[in-house]
Amino acid sequence: MAPGVETIDFDAGEAEHVAWAVALWNDAADDDLPITERFLRYNLTADAGIERAGRLAMVDGRAVGFVLYSAYPGAPAAIHTDVAGWIEAIAVARAFQGQGIGRALLGWAEERLAEEGTLGGRVLAGGGLRPFVPGPAADSAGEAFFLACGYRYAEGPYVWDTARSLGGYRPPALREVAAAARPGALGQEAELADFLAREFPGRWRWQAERFLEAGGRISDYMLLWTTEGVQGACRLTFEDSACPVERFFPYGLPRPWGQLGSVGISAHLRGQGMGLYLLNAGLRRLHDSGVNGCVIDWTTIVDFYGKCGFAPYRKWARLERRTDG
Repeated sequence: MAPGVETIDFDAGEAEHVAWAVALWNDAADDDLPITERFLRYNLTADAGIERAGRLAMVDGRAVGFVLYSAYPGAPAAIHTDVAGWIEAIAVARAFQGQGIGRALLGWAEERLAEEGTLGGRVLAGGGLRPFVPGPAADSAGEAFFLACGYRYAEGPYVWDTARSLGGYRPPALREVAAAARPGALGQEAELADFLAREFPGRWRWQAERFLEAGGRISDYMLLWTTEGVQGACRLTFEDSACPVERFFPYGLPRPWGQLGSVGISAHLRGQGMGLYLLNAGLRRLHDSGVNGCVIDWTTIVDFYGKCGFAPYRKWARLERRTDG
């Protein structure tokens, strides 16, 4: 690291540290990927079993870089048991780039993750359980930085955000299905939890549990009902949702903003048109609520969402590094 640079622990409880991190990210990131303090504080929420820590690089009492990582030592089998942890965010002020500060901060985080003997051997660039981004933007300086630091493309090297304006939204051709999609209602939390535990017991279940524990509205989920009970769920984000909609970087889209995803159907009912039926129901709900610019984030099934007029909006690289040789 360059002479005159020292590092200190990042303290999520210090307002100054939070403000520094937001300013550093926004200075270093592409203009269409800014974060807000609300965004950062949401991602720093303390979660049982999740370890989060960070480091600030300082020059003359001024923060010039930071890194944040997370790990889940007691992760259930459904959540990445071979992952040591995630490099959630890393940024160095433009005026201080090229001096080894980013490499030193990244090395500190990787060493901390490698010290956790009960964890797996992969460190992922981005894509944590409260993700800032799925990974560095494709063809960006961030992607080049991680590649230069020894990271390699994961299986399925890219994912996409898709987007469209919902003004004038019209549904696609839909098959007739023996199901009904409705917003979740108070008292139906257990039905949603049971469905996710059975069909999507990893990240989607974890995120739903944390969302509802924090007071998120069950009505932000569209539930697909059949004679068997809840057999599908689609999560929506509005500008007044507990989850900040700015986490999906909708800034180039017309307001009001909204987001859709995750969306999933029980395995034994797939291939019957119910996924598209539920997707359309979620989009109609957003449209009827006044949402205009809508993002569907972090997906590889671009063609599926294209049936409802969504087009690729942003491309992310999925990068990883082994810490166990």
